[in-house]
Formats: sequence, structure tokens, C-alpha cells
Amino acid sequence: MRKILLSLGLLLLPLAGVAHVNSSEVFFDGNAGPYHLLVTITPPVVVPGIADIQVRCADKDVSTIKVVPLKMVGAAARLAPSPDVAQRSERDPQLFSGKLWIMDRGSWKVEVDAAGSRGEGQLAVPVTAVSTNSASMNKPLELLLAGLGLVLVAGIVGIVGAAAREASLPANEEPAQEQRRRGYRREVIATVLVVAALIFGNQWWRAEAAANARLNYKLPHVNAELQSGDQLCLTLQNPNAAELDRYGVLPTDSLVLSDLIPDHGHLMHLFLVRMPDMQSFWHLHPEQTAEAQFAAKLPALPAGRYRIYADIVHHTGFPETQVGLIDLPSVTGQALSGDDSGGPAIVAADNTAPLSDGYRMVWLRDPTPLRAQQPIWFRFRIEDKNGNPATDMQNYMGMAGHSAFIRSDGEVFAHLHPAGSVSMAAVNLAERKAEQPHNMAGMSMANNSGSAEVSFPYGFPSAGDYRIFVQVKRNGKVETGAFRVKVE
Repeated sequence: MRKILLSLGLLLLPLAGVAHVNSSEVFFDGNAGPYHLLVTITPPVVVPGIADIQVRCADKDVSTIKVVPLKMVGAAARLAPSPDVAQRSERDPQLFSGKLWIMDRGSWKVEVDAAGSRGEGQLAVPVTAVSTNSASMNKPLELLLAGLGLVLVAGIVGIVGAAAREASLPANEEPAQEQRRRGYRREVIATVLVVAALIFGNQWWRAEAAANARLNYKLPHVNAELQSGDQLCLTLQNPNAAELDRYGVLPTDSLVLSDLIPDHGHLMHLFLVRMPDMQSFWHLHPEQTAEAQFAAKLPALPAGRYRIYADIVHHTGFPETQVGLIDLPSVTGQALSGDDSGGPAIVAADNTAPLSDGYRMVWLRDPTPLRAQQPIWFRFRIEDKNGNPATDMQNYMGMAGHSAFIRSDGEVFAHLHPAGSVSMAAVNLAERKAEQPHNMAGMSMANNSGSAEVSFPYGFPSAGDYRIFVQVKRNGKVETGAFRVKVE
């Protein structure tokens, strides 16, 4: 069924991202009442802008899909506009598509209403809306508008001159010399005034464009320092809050660092990946020591240059990934505990990754080549040494597993769950629930407990060599399988 959900292409993936790094497409697998839906949202890269929505129904009896955008928090969260009716595909009756205007930066949700033979249902999909660049005019259109502008200026000057020369004359009478001179003088004055207006307007426009560009979202960087031999101290940066506050975007969608909320029970999910071999991979959960300050005791890990990806979520449901680099010596460290996981020498496989006790993780992949900007359902099965499905699987932080998709240069990073690319904290806010195990497909305790398979919907945003890290919990121990893949 899940392969059917992604059997057709959904939407192209833009290269900007917030909750992830250079990977902004939103995938959400959930239940709207009795209906199982896969929602794919392409946020606008410039706000205000249009988000593309596609909804694939696993059930054939869905007759209508409606979508509506809402702010995640604040007064606007209670003022829903009229929903838009998504259009059913003529080629695929289980696929619906629509477009929604996102008018402001910040945390949004898209409410999806499904109706069919079994009644009605609703789900809410968190969406982060930021401008990641400023829209520019293409050259042909720029030249066309400049030419038309010159024609308009010439017309204005000509009208002023003609009015000064001929407005008071009887029909068919030629203007006298004085009237001609007066017309020329008025044309000169009109030219000066029009040119001055154009210069002033251009300066005003450039100032507004520069102010808008300063509101473009900037990827935050985390500063990291090793102390006491095995303690990693992190200082979060906040390059966006000052400009947002200056232009009145705060406090409704504040990005201050005193407002963090837990996601899967932790204020931060920290990924450390040694580059370029990507064999030393760690998923840790530092403790907050002060505002914007976190610290974690490191496990025993080998020396090298490590990429840092620090996932946090603000109280509005706005998720961020702060990135960084650190050169670490060989660390003796401490044994892993709690939800911390990873390993110092995780060797990537093509299809079958070894686990402990002779177990293995098998990628149930399609033999066709992987291509960028094509959504795929990544499915993995955990087997014992005899090839039988594992029977001692447990949930890892409330779900069947976690995964990280990282390009070999570290410039693309995505932290995914079986329900998709959204954070649990944002989902709970969207549905106005406290953090607790959720009943989304692929996330609930009932659906996941004991299952030997785990899957993740995702689409690579760009070509390149990638590493896929899949983490599951078996017999009380978190296991990590790694896979290498080339995306065309």
C-alpha cells in the first residue's frame, strides 16, 4: 500500500530548508478520521507566496479533499479562511492537488479535510514558511518593462508639451512661436520631474527590497567546544531574531532561544557525523545548561572533523537545524545511555547492513535508479541471522525508528520519522495536543510495536552521493544501519 502511495511523482523539491538543511519538502503520512493520507507540501521560497499541496489517498472511497492554511499559534490560528477544494487528478482518482497562499513568515499548518463514504476526517500538517531568497526579475521581462517605461515617460512629456502649446488654440490653428517655446519649457520641466520621480521611486524600491532581503531566513550556526576531555558544549546562534524584531515580526513568531519545547522528549537532537568517511555517526541529546547553551557527555569516538546538526523546536512549532563543524581528538568518553545512540565505525552497505548478534537490516529498494526530485518510500526490514523477520522490535522514542539522510559533502541533511519530515512537537501543536504518542500512521505504539519493518517517505532535493542512517530499537538496544546511495 505504501509503495502505491508514492507510485506517481508528487512535486519538485526546492533547495531551501529550515527544519532540515537544504531539504524543505514536507512529507506527512497520517490519518484523517478513517482515511489514510500522504500529504506533500512544497512551501514557497518567497513569502508571501504559494504553497503546492498534493494529497494521495490510500483509500479509494475518498470523494472530496479540502485544504486551508492557518497560523500555528496566535489569534490568526482561530480565524480560518474558507477552505479550497483540491482538484482530483484525471489520471489517478486517488491523487488530489491544490495551491494555497502563505501570506506571512512563521509557523503554519495546513488542515486537510477528507470526506467520503465513511464520513469525514481531518488532519493538520505543520509547515514552516520563510523567505530564503529574494525573487528577481528575469532579464527579458526587465528589458521589456524598461522599454515600455521609456515609452510611458515620452508619452507623459509629450502630453505636457502639447497641452502647453495647443490646448487653448482653435481647431486647425498652428501654435505661435511663443506658444512653441512655452511647450518646450513645459516639456523640459516635465522631463526633470518625471526623472526625479523615477530616481526617488528607484531609491525607495531598492530600500524596501534591501529591508525585505534582510528578513530572508539565515541558516543558524552552532558554536561547539570540547571541555574536560569528553564534554561537548554548544552555543546556539540566532541570526534571524534581530531583523525580525526590528520589522515587527516578533513576538508572535519569535525565534528567541528561550522558548524551546521538547520534541520526542528532548529539547535538542544532536547529530555528529565524521567527515568525509561518515562512519562515525552519533545521535545524542544534550541537556540545556542556560539559554542557548547545551552540553553533552560524549561517548568513545575516534578523532576527526565532525559535522554538527542540532535540531530544536520553538514554542510556535517553528523547527530549526543549527549546523557547525568541530575537530575532535580521540575521546575516551562514556557508555551510551537513554536514547543516545550511534557508533564509531558504521560501515555503509548497498542493500544489507549488519547489526549486532548476527542480525541485519535489509533495504527493500526498487531496482530502478534513484533520481533527484522524485519522492520515494524508503522501506527497511530487520532480520535475524536466519533471514526471519525480527520479533523483538521496540519503539525508539515513540516510533518505529528515526533516519538521517546526509549528502556526502554535508550540505544536505534531513532527519525523518516514519510519519514523514515533520517534528512531533509541531504535530502536537497543530492538533493542539500535549506531547504524547501519536496515532499517525507509522507513529503510534499500536501500529509500530513489534513490527520488523520501518519506512520513511522522502525525496532527494539534489543529485550526489548520500548516506542513509536508519535507527531502530531491538531488545532494548538502539541499532544503526547505514546505506550508501548515488542519486542521479
